[in-house]
Amino acid sequence: MHTEIITTLSELAPEAWNRLTQNNPFLRHEFLHALHESGCACEKTGWAPHFIVGYDEEQLVAALPLYLKYHSRGEYVFDWSWADAYERHGLRYYPKLLSAVPFTPVTGARLLLADASFAQPLIEQTLDFAREIKASSWHCLFAPSDQATALSQASLLIRHGVQFHWVNEGARTFDEYLSRMNHNKRKKIKQERRRVQQDGFTFQWREGNQISASDWAFFYSCYANTYRLHGNSPYLNEEFFLRIGASMPENILMIVSYHKDQPVAASLNLHNEDHLYGRYWGSTQYFPMLHFETCYYQVIEYCLARGIPVFEGGAQGEHKLARGLLPVKTYSAHWLAHPQFSAAVDHFLQQEKNGIAHYIDELTEHSPFVDSGLSPASES
Repeated sequence: MHTEIITTLSELAPEAWNRLTQNNPFLRHEFLHALHESGCACEKTGWAPHFIVGYDEEQLVAALPLYLKYHSRGEYVFDWSWADAYERHGLRYYPKLLSAVPFTPVTGARLLLADASFAQPLIEQTLDFAREIKASSWHCLFAPSDQATALSQASLLIRHGVQFHWVNEGARTFDEYLSRMNHNKRKKIKQERRRVQQDGFTFQWREGNQISASDWAFFYSCYANTYRLHGNSPYLNEEFFLRIGASMPENILMIVSYHKDQPVAASLNLHNEDHLYGRYWGSTQYFPMLHFETCYYQVIEYCLARGIPVFEGGAQGEHKLARGLLPVKTYSAHWLAHPQFSAAVDHFLQQEKNGIAHYIDELTEHSPFVDSGLSPASES
């Protein structure tokens, strides 16, 4: 295998790249290229692509999404305290190297490989590149457990986190799914859904090419409003959403909520045959319980109807536990060039690892399911 570094995916055929992505919609050429070409993740916004690609003769056999980062926004594995410690000691933390899907806390392959034997050469090439450009560090976020092991074997430090995922254990209907919960949790969910129904809300599932230009415009206004309510600017622009809507419609589900025949909220989800990923949401104003219905209960209904066994609810949110999304351990890997800081971070991560394990155990004790064998969910 010989490697190159590219700064734009336009140099690669989408089908060649996509063969390595294990059908993860967030790793698709179309998704990443839309982030870059729309100006959401580019050098101007502090996400400069420097992808490492490996060839066996003329065939693409390995790739690594890689960004030269000038800040730590949009990552969801937080290293602000590390950057602050560097600054307090007169050291430069930025730029750093990051392997992740921008603005997307979703587990998926970071080492895109035609064969597992290419993993270590790709890791070594990345470390050589980090040293060559004098990057402070390399961070590989939301890697699957097998790739976290490979990265650990290359002396990267492993960090644990927690997300909440819904895993169907054989239910065919929503009522059958609820029947496996304890009485109090089942009653609460039924009350929440009944209130939304009594308040006159209805829902429509829009798949792929069924999503119109007006649907996209309405969704984006809701999405942007969510950021404005928190005093922030949205990470993603409308052009990005229109690009993925046109280039990968088979992976997209939009759920639109109506009140008195007027759209009032929407959620956007990406999926393949095995996983559905809850990603973006917004509403025109606050309505009690509408978020839970639009982002969780309608999504679970959709998964049951389409036979999708796993729904990943995104980062954070203990409120998801009561609605049947169980704790799942996530992994990231970190290399820091400075040996003393690397040792200090290693010590911190060992303590944090113990805390995460205790946290997952505590959450599992509060599983809403009667059968304790249903928790926790399978690890990513």
